Amino acid sequence: EVQFVESGGGLVQAGGSLRLSCVASGFTFDDYAIGWFRQAPGKVREVVSCISSSDGSTYYVDSVKGRFTVSSDNAKNTVYLQMNSLKPEDTAVYYCAVHYYCSAYGPSPRFGSWGPGTQVTVSS
Repeated sequence: EVQFVESGGGLVQAGGSLRLSCVASGFTFDDYAIGWFRQAPGKVREVVSCISSSDGSTYYVDSVKGRFTVSSDNAKNTVYLQMNSLKPEDTAVYYCAVHYYCSAYGPSPRFGSWGPGTQVTVSS
């Protein structure tokens, strides 16, 4: 069973930084890609970034390019999202998901369950 545990969220002022972690289990981590999604109140859940565990390919949505960095530690089945220069519009619950692949154009459709997510709140 695909499972995720996200952590690292919190309350931060605009311009600050946070590092999110996503520990994955229930599948062969090295064979897939992991995506980061976020959902703000009243909005649709959107993909933020993804990384391929096999070749390191990454993707970022335009709104976070240059501010967020995704990385992976395959030995720990863990993906990180380093978020710098945070803005109030980054406020959301952040989730991770598993995909068959990640390319520069985005991830393939996700499969499996969502984790509980981690809340990120950026104050102005």
